[in-house]
Amino acid sequence: MTTSSNDAGVGYEQDGPIATVTLSRPDVLNAQTPAMWAELGNISRKLPGEVRVVIVRGAGRAFSAGLDLSVARSQGDSSFPDLARLPADECAERIAAFQSAFTWLREPSVVTIAAVQGHAIGAGFQLALNCDMRVLADDARFCMAEVSLGLVPDLGGTKRLTELVGPSRALEICVTGRRISADEADRIGLATAVVPRADLDAAVADLAAAILSADRGAVAEIKGLIAGAGARTYAEQDRAEREAQTRRLADLLEADLLE
Repeated sequence: MTTSSNDAGVGYEQDGPIATVTLSRPDVLNAQTPAMWAELGNISRKLPGEVRVVIVRGAGRAFSAGLDLSVARSQGDSSFPDLARLPADECAERIAAFQSAFTWLREPSVVTIAAVQGHAIGAGFQLALNCDMRVLADDARFCMAEVSLGLVPDLGGTKRLTELVGPSRALEICVTGRRISADEADRIGLATAVVPRADLDAAVADLAAAILSADRGAVAEIKGLIAGAGARTYAEQDRAEREAQTRRLADLLEADLLE
């Protein structure tokens, strides 16, 4: 088992094919900073090839209270005032770097699971949305709070939210910034499962074990098919399925698993 942590407030632990990424600022409900996003990006670039499942969790009583406003409103390269003063293309480029800390969780080479307890607000909600699956404790609360600051969600959450709940509900969630309980999240399709708080870790471990019991190549192809389905026509999806199955058959034959 490999374990590491750093001053940025992100912990990393690897146990064979399972990596666990932990937001580790429990004293501020894991409020996020650009330094944390940089570390999440570092983890993505250094992730060993043997890792098949990534679990994202928050230490303490919350998943993440969102952006650390004390950092965002101060002076610095990534503060709101300094970002606002940049030329438009430079500002967008800076935000693209922030986004990359979240969007790698959608890569087909791994299956990602958010283990959510307590609040998942703003950037915390978007971090959970970028994961493939979200297992919620019964005390979990989602909220897309950016609108309360006059801002928009910009960390890769709006498309996944729209895919999960539809455009009308996604718009309502984003423009009202209201709280969504675990029960509602389950009802509208945001949750893969909802379990008692005491059972959260065990439920996530069981899900990871089920994923690992399946063929790695098949899981990666299936994730790619599902991820791209919304942008394809039926004919295009049928073709994507044919092509994926052709690759799988060739791989299995090469591995002598079809005889």
